Amino acid sequence: MRQRLGIIITIILAVGVLVVINSAAYVSDEEQQDSEDNPNRSSYNAGATGTRALYDLLNESGHKVMRWREAPDRLLGSTGQSVGTFVIIGRPRVPVDEDEAKSLLRWVERGGHLVIIDRHPEDFLLPPSGDWKVTTEFLAFPAFGIDPAQPEKMTDGVKPLHPVLPTLLTRDVESVMPSRFYSSIKFFAANEDAKKKAEKGPAQSKTENKGNGDEDNYGSPVTGSGGGLITVNSSPGNSPAPVVHLTAGTAVLLVDYPHGRGRMVLLSDPFIVANSGIGLKDNLQLAINLLSASEGLIAFDEFHQGRAILQNEFVSYFAGTPVLAICGQIVLLILLMLWTRGRRFARPLPLPQVDRRSSLEFVASMAELQQRAHAFDLAIENIYSRTRRVLARYAGMDYNSPRSEIAARVAARSTLSAHQIETLMRQAEDAINGGGISERQSLQLVKRLREVEAALGLRLRSREVKQLGQNI
Repeated sequence: MRQRLGIIITIILAVGVLVVINSAAYVSDEEQQDSEDNPNRSSYNAGATGTRALYDLLNESGHKVMRWREAPDRLLGSTGQSVGTFVIIGRPRVPVDEDEAKSLLRWVERGGHLVIIDRHPEDFLLPPSGDWKVTTEFLAFPAFGIDPAQPEKMTDGVKPLHPVLPTLLTRDVESVMPSRFYSSIKFFAANEDAKKKAEKGPAQSKTENKGNGDEDNYGSPVTGSGGGLITVNSSPGNSPAPVVHLTAGTAVLLVDYPHGRGRMVLLSDPFIVANSGIGLKDNLQLAINLLSASEGLIAFDEFHQGRAILQNEFVSYFAGTPVLAICGQIVLLILLMLWTRGRRFARPLPLPQVDRRSSLEFVASMAELQQRAHAFDLAIENIYSRTRRVLARYAGMDYNSPRSEIAARVAARSTLSAHQIETLMRQAEDAINGGGISERQSLQLVKRLREVEAALGLRLRSREVKQLGQNI
């Protein structure tokens, strides 16, 4: 027990030392302050550049939202069937590669609704719309040191923008307040027919559309190859050209266009949906319109924000803390103890030889042999020899003295009858000398010998006392 107590105390001390060492050596990573140079557009981020406010508001207002933490190709499987809108906000911390972009665009072709809110998304994320190619252009880069948590600095010199057309994406939106770092969305005709149509201008384009029997739908200004605004029919059945919903002068901030059976939406300023800008003007209403235009779940892309499910949840929970290091060191310590206790450090020693035999085994064996051989005289001789010796000692005489003298002397010093003692001694000696005696008679004779010893107060061994009690 003492050895085990020492081992337990040693383990507790070792674990305590490991905890102290790891706690002292652990240096927590300083939380990076949000900035437009290195924004964190994750829906988990409650900072100025995050989108936690938008996610929580959609969730609490009854919209079905989720955080997508798996690879984009899972959208093509059963898990992506319930997703109606997929949202990519800002330049992701984990870049979207071309294979992932192909999976996303294949999902859009099947009827998905992809919303990209970024100042300069990758070109392979923006598929062509019919004969029109879509891209973006920086107008002003975020200056170093501007605090995104101060909206007045982010919107310095910028006027609220009004929707170009009353569309589903601009429903109930009177004005939108972008930041001073929005980008311009550009799209150009890819072939000669589209270029000629873009160069004809608004009036001629409208005339040709009416001449072709098309309805006079509301037009939307788009930026052509020459940089000016032209009007194209916004009906998806008549033209695949991107539909412009929001402009700032000649700069386009919000467009959408079809892709397969789905639709692409591109907004060129993440500040509009960020925590610091979502409350300005009608930015929130515009964000809700963009994300709720399609039925189904609204999935915020967290896979490319560094929140992918790539490891055990337990490991993810304690990532960045000394808990994992402490657990690893404890496991190593336990393995080391098991190895040392199972390994011999000295020469082999022979096992101790324990004598399992008892002194009573011999007596029991001899008694069983005597009983089987009906050698009751031998059993009585073993007991009577000791009784005669103690009687002679009690009488103060020699062992070989006549039994009559021994009986008389014992009777004189006790309350027993001399005739009774002499008769008992004679019966025992007759049995020893070959007189006929049965098993029952031998037991009665031994019982009487033990009673005489007990009556005289002769000292018996504990084993004999126990036997006398059993016989009685």
